[in-house]
Amino acid sequence: MISCGEPSGDLYAGSLAREILALDPSSTITGFGGAQLRAAGASLIGDYSGLSVTGLLEVARVLPRTYATYRRLIEEAAARRPDVFVAIDFPDFNFRLARALRRLGIPVVYYISPQLWAWRPSRMKTMRRFADRVLVIFAFEEAIYRAAGVPVEWVGHPLLDAARSPEARAPFLARQHLDSSKPVVALLPGSRRNELREILPGLASAARIIRGQLPDAQFILARAPHLPNELFEKLAADGVPEIEIVEGATDDVLAASDVALVASGTVTIQAALHECPMVVVYRLSPITYRLGRPFVHVETFAMVNLVAGRMVVPELIQDDFTPEAAASAALALLQDRAQADRMRAELRAVRAKLGERGASRRAAGVVLAVARGGG
Repeated sequence: MISCGEPSGDLYAGSLAREILALDPSSTITGFGGAQLRAAGASLIGDYSGLSVTGLLEVARVLPRTYATYRRLIEEAAARRPDVFVAIDFPDFNFRLARALRRLGIPVVYYISPQLWAWRPSRMKTMRRFADRVLVIFAFEEAIYRAAGVPVEWVGHPLLDAARSPEARAPFLARQHLDSSKPVVALLPGSRRNELREILPGLASAARIIRGQLPDAQFILARAPHLPNELFEKLAADGVPEIEIVEGATDDVLAASDVALVASGTVTIQAALHECPMVVVYRLSPITYRLGRPFVHVETFAMVNLVAGRMVVPELIQDDFTPEAAASAALALLQDRAQADRMRAELRAVRAKLGERGASRRAAGVVLAVARGGG
């Protein structure tokens, strides 16, 4: 049984399921996820669409459906007795589910472990109690979990396998009605509805400012799946330049762009793999940020900066994220070739720290070992 609750987790779950079935075709996989997990051969008990949100008020709105999904998964596990449960990130849901399934005697593997070292480190003790194995994707995490007494293994980053080779820049941009001889700015506003509501208007305003100072700048937005069209209607507001919107082509967008304005999250690693200079932004509702900030124990937020161990890409978080600041940072990269080249070199160094390809196959081997009682 596999459980994931957002697009990036679904991508990793799908890759993991395919590798499990490649190593052991007799395996059957059920769980909670999305299109990627289903396409890989899993039978879904629940779909995460609409449940992936951030923020206290947003979480409260989806609690009834979330709890119903939680109960269905426990009932299914009690009836079918899976040989192993794999939790993929999504900690507020998966921690509770993992504890419940462990009480049923089902072994637990936590894959793509949440960044407990960055926030609520006391949860390390909880994970130590219920996890038979934790599989981490960043090398520096292994020592942190091991020091906390958590059985851990670094398997590398699955995006090295999942990120596909992009289409050549010129033909891809031509199909989007863009000119490859002119600057291209990518907008990646996140994959959750409430993220878009907080972030997309600021990115649209930043695009307007960039166009004002760089008239030949072009804009392309990588849209996450399962998002309603209404979230993108504000892009047609007065003064906002035309923005091409594409879905299911994030790798192509990043590879073809000269700079990207990206919401903090997994996509920053994806941008690093394509050596795309970036400005990282993020904003939560004010009450959620005020309540949550004291629990965050890191100085930087962007995954690329955490992997590098220092600030290699600019971060504009909460009040620092203004259209003016985002536009200024993007224009600096567009207009200063040397600065952009230095950032590309830093992103190559980040890529080198992500390990070798084959993370999903290594993770699948551990999952099967635990399922067979050899974990």
